[in-house]
Amino acid sequence: MSYEQIKDLPPAELKRLCGVHIATFGRMVEALKPELVRIGKKGGQPKLSVEDHLLIALEYWREYRTYFHISKSWGIHESTVCRIVRKVENILIKSRAFRLPGKRELNQGAYDWKVLVVDVTETPVERPKKTQRRYYSGKKKRHTLKAQLVVDQASGKIICTAYGIGRIHDFRLLKNTKVRFHETQLCLADKGYQGIAKIHPYSCIPTKKPRGANLSTSERQHNRHLASLRVVGEHLNRRLKIFRILKEQYRNRRKRFGLQCNLIAGLIN
Repeated sequence: MSYEQIKDLPPAELKRLCGVHIATFGRMVEALKPELVRIGKKGGQPKLSVEDHLLIALEYWREYRTYFHISKSWGIHESTVCRIVRKVENILIKSRAFRLPGKRELNQGAYDWKVLVVDVTETPVERPKKTQRRYYSGKKKRHTLKAQLVVDQASGKIICTAYGIGRIHDFRLLKNTKVRFHETQLCLADKGYQGIAKIHPYSCIPTKKPRGANLSTSERQHNRHLASLRVVGEHLNRRLKIFRILKEQYRNRRKRFGLQCNLIAGLIN
């Protein structure tokens, strides 16, 4: 299904198909044109248009079918699909049009980002041939890669990300990546970040149920109110996993995971 066949779809249906809004699709095309439009340059013009290059990449991220199945849909070789996806990813990252603000911007944006939400999502991976225990997540009971998101609670904007292997604890991942918040920013997190007050006193996590006792009414109300504020992070995890490359078992090289996750997070922003 080429771009000519879907360009007249309503915006809502185009987003269901590709995973991005029509305005974002147009910005991605503009970022790709300087590299993919080769009129007057050596090497000749590719047979597929810029829009078709982008559609192949979006189809791969959105549906995560194999290169073989996508190649049969487009009538090209599977190695060509692989090159197109890799080329589109590299050009979009290089263009910096969809980059995240980054952890260095946390302190500079302290007056704009008053309340921050920290959360971790996990993506299953194939069982490694070596060092299997390093990738095994006790929470998910399988081998995973972790992606940590720092989100502005008011706007729902992803500010920065960090990545780790399945065995590493959520709080240790935060410490290892050296994400530091401004002293005026309130940080909201889940129970996986117990001890965060040691590095950022102005933080809030759910009250843990004591052994052999129950939470008081005020503590339960506190936990419910905190969950209603933290739900922004859960919603963004869901939006990331609309792209099935981040939801299903990750088949690509693991060193490529951070680049693809960063790019998709930038598209969501």
